[in-house]
Amino acid sequence: MNLESLLNASAETLLMTIISSFLAYLVGLPLGIILSVTSKNGIRRNRYINLPLGIIVNIMRSIPCLLLIIILMPLTRSIFGTGSGKWFTMIIPLFFSSFAFVSRMVESSLNEVDKGAIEMSKSLGATDFDIVFKVMLKEALPSLVLGASISFISILGYTAFAYDLGAGGLIASAYSFYTRHTGDFFKYPNVFVIIILVVVIVQLIQEASLLLNKKIDKRRIIQ
Repeated sequence: MNLESLLNASAETLLMTIISSFLAYLVGLPLGIILSVTSKNGIRRNRYINLPLGIIVNIMRSIPCLLLIIILMPLTRSIFGTGSGKWFTMIIPLFFSSFAFVSRMVESSLNEVDKGAIEMSKSLGATDFDIVFKVMLKEALPSLVLGASISFISILGYTAFAYDLGAGGLIASAYSFYTRHTGDFFKYPNVFVIIILVVVIVQLIQEASLLLNKKIDKRRIIQ
C-alpha cells in the first residue's frame, strides 16, 4: 500500500465515521432527550411514549451491523444508486447501527443530572423547555462530550464492515491485505502501519474529548 492509497483509506474512514456520527446524533440526541424526559423519574413521565420508543431503540441496538448492511441494501441502493463498492454506501448502515446507541448514551448522561438543580428550576417557574435545554443539557454537557467520543470510536470500529461492501477504509484495507497475504503478511509493514494509524486516530479523539471535558466541566474544583 503506497502513501496515496493510505491517505485515501484514511479519508474514507474519517468521512464514513464523521458523517455517520453526525446523522446518528441528529436522530439519537432528540431520542435520548425524549427517553429521559418521559422516563419513570423524568420531568414529564409518559410510559405510552417511553415504552414503545425504548423497545424500538433496544431492537435497533440488538441487530448486528453486518445484518443491517444486508437488510438496508435496497435502501442504500435507492439512495446512492449502488449498494456497494464505494465508501459512502456504508453511511446508511452505520447510521442505523449507531443512532440507538447514541440515544441511550444521551439518556444516561441526562439521567445523571442532579435532581436538586431540576427541582430548583421548577420552583423558580422554569418551563419544561428551559429545564431540558438550560439545565439538563447544560449540566450533562461534560458527560455528553465523553459519550460522543465513545460513540465516535465505536462507529469508527464499525467501519471494519466496509470490507464486506468493498467500500474501503483503513480497517477494511488491512483485512483485504491480509486475505491476499495470509502466509506472509508479517513480512510487510502495511497492516502494522494501518494499526498504528487507527490507534493514533482513536487516541486523538480520546485526548480531545478529555481536554474539552476539562474545559467545560464546571463541577471540577479549581486547584
